[in-house]
Amino acid sequence: MSGDFQADWLALREPADHQARSRVLGQRLQVWCAPRQRLRVLDLGTGTGSNRRFLAPLLPADQHWTLVDHDPALLALASAKASGHESRSIQADLSEWHRFASDPSPDLVTASALLDLVSADWLDSLVAACRERGAAALMVLSYDGQVEWSSPDPLDDAVLAAVNAHQQRDKGLGAALGPAAPGELAGRFRDAGYHVWVESSPWDLGRENVVLAQALVEGWVAAACEQLPESCSGFRAWGGRRCADLAAGRIRVQVGHQDLLALPGPVR
Repeated sequence: MSGDFQADWLALREPADHQARSRVLGQRLQVWCAPRQRLRVLDLGTGTGSNRRFLAPLLPADQHWTLVDHDPALLALASAKASGHESRSIQADLSEWHRFASDPSPDLVTASALLDLVSADWLDSLVAACRERGAAALMVLSYDGQVEWSSPDPLDDAVLAAVNAHQQRDKGLGAALGPAAPGELAGRFRDAGYHVWVESSPWDLGRENVVLAQALVEGWVAAACEQLPESCSGFRAWGGRRCADLAAGRIRVQVGHQDLLALPGPVR
């Protein structure tokens, strides 16, 4: 995926992401952060900085952000769009993120739309690093494998099964956990002694955000065709029907995500 295409996709999804995020978890995090005079935040897979733009206004005034992404063009956009708080940008593969987690040591490790792309070993390293540093973790908008259409199509289930199977391929961080990732991470943090909350954060898409919805359908068709090439003609026909119905306002689609907050120590 080219940097320009990725930036366009991230810009397209940002309003839906911000609308979907759990306000309940945001409030819990605010309470936990309130006693801190300075909050150090490590944002993994920062992209163009959407996660920071949502969180920074909710957190204590004095913040230091460390932004980590493998794409220098996206990091440049994140820095250009940032305002107010001190930050530094680090270009690095997310398999090496822990190398940058000590200077300064974070109070909060966060990421958006990342968990479903990582492996079990990566989750183990995340929990171990957070526990060692006494850091909280906020992992939001993790795809949970659930897609509901307001009106069914005969191929909905077949496309979804192919997409969810594709989600478990190696995305560069080991064999991906896909939709199972939020539950796996919640269990690991609980075993490490954290207080853990998981909330649904679904996208609800229709004609008012049809460009995003159609781009999502096109991405699903591409993934399904890659997973099951022998069924590609049927998947493409399904995509054409779904895009046409979205444009006409005949259907809506809800795409399941989960937000997870893990807090160490006593919780007020």
